[in-house]
Amino acid sequence: MSKQIGTHFSLFAALVVVVSLLLASTATAQPAGSLPGDGAGVVAFNPSSVPPLTNITGVAAGAIHTCALTNAGGMKCWGSNVVGQLASACKPGESCGVPVDMSGFASGVAGMAAGLGHTCAITSGGRLQCWGANAKGQVGNGKTGDFVTPVTVVGLSSGVIAVAAGMDHTCALTSGGAVKCWGGNQYGQLGDGSTTDRLTPVDVSGMSNGAIGLTVGGYHTCAVTSGGAVKCWGLNDSGQLGDGSTTDRTTPVAVTGLGSGIAALAGGTRHSCSLGTAGDVKCWGANKFGQLGDGTTTNRKSPVAVSGLGGGVALIGANSSEYVEAGHTCAVMTTGGVKCWGKNDAGQLGDGTLANQTKPVDVAGLQSGVKMVSTGYKHTCAVTDGGEVKCWGDNQFLQLTSPAPVLRALPADVAGLTSGVALLTSGGAHTCGLTTGGEVRCWGAGLTGQLGNGATANQGSPVAVCAGGASGCTASLSAVAMVAAGGSHTCAVTAAGGVKCWGWNDAAQLGDGTQGTNRTTPVDVVGLATGAAAVAAGGFHSCALTTAGGVKCWGVNNFGQLGDGTKTLRKTPVDVAGLSSGVVAVATGYRHTCALTGSGGVKCWGANIYGQLGDGTTAGSNSPVDVAGLTSGVTAIAAGYSSTCALTSASGVKCWGDNAYGQLGDGTTTQRLTPVDVAGLGNGVMAVKAEGDHPCALTTGGGVKCWGYGGDGEIGDGTTAETHPTPVSVIGLSSGATALSAGDRHTCALVGSGRVMCWGSDWYGALGLGAIASSATPVTAVAAAEPPILAANYGSARPGNFITLTGHAFRPNQTVTIELNGTPLVATARSSSTGEFIFFLDTTAASPGFYDVKTTANGDAGATTLLLAPEAPERVQEGGGLMVVVPAGIAVPANTLSLPRLLR
Repeated sequence: MSKQIGTHFSLFAALVVVVSLLLASTATAQPAGSLPGDGAGVVAFNPSSVPPLTNITGVAAGAIHTCALTNAGGMKCWGSNVVGQLASACKPGESCGVPVDMSGFASGVAGMAAGLGHTCAITSGGRLQCWGANAKGQVGNGKTGDFVTPVTVVGLSSGVIAVAAGMDHTCALTSGGAVKCWGGNQYGQLGDGSTTDRLTPVDVSGMSNGAIGLTVGGYHTCAVTSGGAVKCWGLNDSGQLGDGSTTDRTTPVAVTGLGSGIAALAGGTRHSCSLGTAGDVKCWGANKFGQLGDGTTTNRKSPVAVSGLGGGVALIGANSSEYVEAGHTCAVMTTGGVKCWGKNDAGQLGDGTLANQTKPVDVAGLQSGVKMVSTGYKHTCAVTDGGEVKCWGDNQFLQLTSPAPVLRALPADVAGLTSGVALLTSGGAHTCGLTTGGEVRCWGAGLTGQLGNGATANQGSPVAVCAGGASGCTASLSAVAMVAAGGSHTCAVTAAGGVKCWGWNDAAQLGDGTQGTNRTTPVDVVGLATGAAAVAAGGFHSCALTTAGGVKCWGVNNFGQLGDGTKTLRKTPVDVAGLSSGVVAVATGYRHTCALTGSGGVKCWGANIYGQLGDGTTAGSNSPVDVAGLTSGVTAIAAGYSSTCALTSASGVKCWGDNAYGQLGDGTTTQRLTPVDVAGLGNGVMAVKAEGDHPCALTTGGGVKCWGYGGDGEIGDGTTAETHPTPVSVIGLSSGATALSAGDRHTCALVGSGRVMCWGSDWYGALGLGAIASSATPVTAVAAAEPPILAANYGSARPGNFITLTGHAFRPNQTVTIELNGTPLVATARSSSTGEFIFFLDTTAASPGFYDVKTTANGDAGATTLLLAPEAPERVQEGGGLMVVVPAGIAVPANTLSLPRLLR
C-alpha cells in the first residue's frame, strides 16, 4: 500500500509542506544547538534518562509547537520553529525536541498564547510581545514579515491581562475590559466592522469595556462579558458564532441560548464552547468529528450540551490554530481528571486509540491531579498539580518533546531482532518477521489489529503474534511457514498448509466470511485449512497460492483484482479464472494482482490506470492477461502500489506501470504500459521487492539498491529526495543482506544471521527502534537539562569531507578528549563556560568505514557515529571550531557493519 496524498487548501498545509521539507534535511530531529545535516548520526535522547519538565503553572499548545509557563514566571517552548515561533532560542527552520528558554522571558511572564505560527507573551505590567509568523500582521508591530525576536505590540505596552492567538489574527483583553484585535480580517474576525487586515490593534466594536474573558478560533473570536453573556464575530460557515445562522459577522453578535452565567470560553478551529459557572459545558459550530461532544456529527448553529459531563467541569480547551479539517475539545474535571472528544487521528484524545469520539472519553492515566489543559492542531498538553507537563498526540515536529525520530534515512537495527529472523515482510506502516523457530514478530502500526497481539496499540518494537482462536493471547502463533503483510492486515501460512489472517477487515480481506469486523488475533481463512503453499496480502485483498499451483483470492474486487471474472467483493476465497494450476508465485499490489507461471510467464489482473498490468493498455481486467514480452524467462515478481516489477532468468529487473517518482528505474518519470529495463540492473540481482512506490533489489553480492519515492528516507541513501529514477545503493548495505521487504514509507532488510535493519519513516513505530514518534497516551515532557550530548552535522559523508561535531550540556571549562574507534585524537580543547564545544574534523586521510566517536570532559561522556563511504553524498565544508585531522590507520570494521545506529 502506498502514500495517501491529500490536498489541503490552507496556509497550514503550506506551512506543513515547508516544515516537512526542512525536516527532510534533518532525518533525525536534533537537539537545540546542534548543526543541520542528514541526521543519521545524531544522538537521540532517551526520555527515561531525562528529568521531567517540572514547576510549570501553565501550558499553551499551538498548531505544531508548545509553550509552558514556570512558577518563576519564565517561559519555555518546544516543537517547530519553521517561522520563528520559538524565536531565536531554536534555529529558524528546525524543531527543538526539548523545552528551550525564551530569551528575555526568564521571569515576569503573566500570560501567553500560541497560534498557528506565532507566539505571544504578557510580561510584568501588562506589556504584550509577539513573534513568529506575521504575513497578516498578527505580531502587531505595524509591519509584515516573520519575526524571530519578540516585538512589542503597538499601543499595548501596558494594561493587557489576556491574549489569544488564532490562525492569522491575535486579540487582547485589557484591564479596563476592552477587546482589541489585529492581523488577518478576511472574515471580520477583528470585529471592527470591516474585512480589512490590520497591522496594529483596533477596537472591537461595542467592546471598549465590560469584557472579562476572550477566546480566538481559527477565523472567529468570542468574548464573555461581566454579565456572563457571550458574543462572537468573524467566520460563521459552520455556525461557530452561535447566533443561529451561518452568516459571517464583522461585529459581535450574541450567542443564542446561553443567557448569562458563563465563566470561560474555548474557541476551536470552526467551533466554540462555553463553561458555565455551574460547571456545565455547551458547544456549537462544526461537528464533523464529534468535537461538540453531543454524541452526533451534526453541525450546530446554537449551543448544545456536551454529553455526560454534567456540572463537574473546571476548565475547557479547544484547538484553534488552523483551518484544515481538524477539531477536538478537552475538559478538566473538578476531580482533576481530563476528558476529550472529537478528532483523534493522531491520538490527540489520549484514550490510547486513534478513533474519533463524539462523546467525552477519559485520557489514559489522567483521572486526577490535572489543573489545566491546552489543545493544539493534533496534540494536547496538560499541567499536573505537581507542576509537570504531559502531552499526547502528534509528534512530527517534536511538540510532545518526546524525541523519537520521525524518519531514518539510513538503516538502523530493529530492537530485539539482531538475529534469528528467517523471513521479512512489510505492510503499509507495519512489519513482521518470521523467526527460524516458526514464530511471528510484528511491530509498527497496530490500530486495526494488524500486529496480531490482541491489541490495537502501535508498537515501536517487535511483539509476538498470538495463536488466536481458543488460545487467544495465552500462546504465540507457532509452526508458521511464511507471513505476508498487507496495507493494514497480515496473513500467514502454517506448516500444515493452512492460512490465517488478522487486522483490518473492512473489505473482507481476512477471508473468514465476515466483513467490517477487525481481528486482533489470527482467524482461519474459510476453505484454506490445508493445501496452501504461500499467501500475499494487498491493500484491501489477499490471495493464496495452493500446493496444486492454483490461485485463490478474497476481499475487495472493485477493479477485478480477485481475478474471478467479476467485480464482486468476496468474503471467502474464490478461484482466479484460468489459474487452477501451473502458478509458482503470486504478488498483490494496491488494486492489482500478478502471478508467475511455471513456464516463467507473468499474468496480471485488476486496476490498470497506470499500465500496471503490463499488457500495453490502461484498460483494467477482472481476469488474468499476459504481460507483454514476459511470457517466459521470469523467476520472481513484485507488485507495488501502481507498478509491477519482475526478476528475469538473466538476473535482471524489468518494471512497468506508474513512474511518477521514478519507480520503474529507467531514468525517467514516464508511465510505461509494458516492461522496461531498470537501469544498471541487467544482471546480478537475486531478489526484487516493490510493495510501495520504492522498489528495491537484492544483488547477488548481498547489496541493496532502491529507486522511486524517497521522501521519507525509504531509499536509504541518506537523503529524503522524493524522486529517484535510477537505482541507488543503500548506504552501509553494500554486502551482507539476505532478504528485503518494502512497506509504504519504510524499508527493511535481513542481514547476516537474521539481523533486521530498517530505514525510512518511523510513524507508528514501523522501524522498530523501540520508540514511537507520536503517542496516543500522555507522555511526560522532558526538561532542557539533558545529559551531555555530542552531535554530528553529517552522519554520513565521503572521505575527505569536513564534519562538525558539537557538544553541549557538558561540565563547563573542562578539558575535552576525543576518540575515534578508541584512538585518542586530541586532549587540548576545553568546554566553554556554558558546557559547549566544537570540533572540526578533516577526514582527508581517513579510511572508509564506520567510526564510533566519543568525547569526555571530567567524567561527562557523549557519543555519536559517523559513516565514511565513497557512495555517500558529497558534503560542502561548513562549520568551524578546533581543527582535528583524522589520521590514516584508524581501524574500522568491515563495511557490512558500517551502519549508523541510534544510541540509547
